[in-house]
Amino acid sequence: MSAMPIRTIEISGTPRERGRQYGEAAADLIEGAIGYYEAALTQQTGMSWAAITDSVKRWLPVCEQHAPHLVEEMQGIADGSGRSFEEILTLNVRGEFVYNHQADRAAQVTTADPTDDDERDPADGCTSFFLTGAASGTGHTLVGQNWDWRTLTADTTLIVRIVQDPLPTVIMQVEAGQVGRHGANSAGIALNANGLGGSFGNDIGLPQTLIRRLVLDSSELAAALKILVKVRPHIASNALLAHRSGYGIDLETTPEGVDWIFPEDGRIAHTNHFQASVPPQLAGKYRPVSADSLLRLPRVTAGLAAVAAATTPAESAELVRAAMSDHLGFPEGVCTHPNPEAPPLKQWSTLLSSCVNLTTGEYLIAAGFPCETPYVALPWNLYDGPRFDDAGPGTARPTTRSH
Repeated sequence: MSAMPIRTIEISGTPRERGRQYGEAAADLIEGAIGYYEAALTQQTGMSWAAITDSVKRWLPVCEQHAPHLVEEMQGIADGSGRSFEEILTLNVRGEFVYNHQADRAAQVTTADPTDDDERDPADGCTSFFLTGAASGTGHTLVGQNWDWRTLTADTTLIVRIVQDPLPTVIMQVEAGQVGRHGANSAGIALNANGLGGSFGNDIGLPQTLIRRLVLDSSELAAALKILVKVRPHIASNALLAHRSGYGIDLETTPEGVDWIFPEDGRIAHTNHFQASVPPQLAGKYRPVSADSLLRLPRVTAGLAAVAAATTPAESAELVRAAMSDHLGFPEGVCTHPNPEAPPLKQWSTLLSSCVNLTTGEYLIAAGFPCETPYVALPWNLYDGPRFDDAGPGTARPTTRSH
């Protein structure tokens, strides 16, 4: 197997122990992530880094209420990396912080420049997909996404495998220092996510990194779905939830409510605009957080239709990669490349592409642009270690799968 072009780490033990292991193994990447956000956020807001890291404490009570084990994990990351807890918390609420800053700025001015790139900041610009049954060609269930975000964060991404008995083992792709983002678990549950944007007030809700990790910590599909439906987020975000049974649903979540999309012919694709419905709070004034979202959706939908012709899992994955490599609208598009005319701190691009086979447990990653980088299997199968069956709650059995 080829060496992974992205760092992979494995952590286990209590939440504090897991965090410490994470912090030690990724200390240099965490330092790089903090360096980037210190430069980017201070430039964008005019606030000092100390003021920024102090202001994010407003999210601590809701984090402790809903996910105390993840607060412990963040404290462990701080211990292991030698950075302050407030800095690690900032990495986990950077979208929520920017959202609040933009809302405060909008309240102070009567007009805003619609071309201002800062308006896109709270939402990662991603393209997610779900394929099952005939749509995958092989009958397997495939999920994944192109993860688009600031180009200079590419060197601070990593893959984390979290062994956390009695909870499912989780594999995630994250920015260094974060406790949650996108991934899948040994219960056969996967979550991919896309930012949506829109203004819904400043009442404190749970940050997306913690919501997404709570979903991936779930051993039962109904419990994962309940988190997305019942827990109030701070910002709007799209969640594509999938299960190895072939079940898939796309949930457009906002601080004020939820709408959803079910698969059509075994297929879901989602980008960065509301597709199920425009929330009533935005009716008549909605503007997609990224205009190219309207370009990406039909292109990736058409590209993914070709996967139905695959006859092997390898062929399915290669056809997915072709769909995720589409360049209409270059440098933006399904596969986004940095715009050389944009300031370095604000350049966007595809950080990585993922394709997870929930049927076999194979987790594929193309670090960087999928148009240039082939998918490579991670060194672990989803179903290595404790596996949760559908027989009922609390049913787990150790399973060994070959790599």
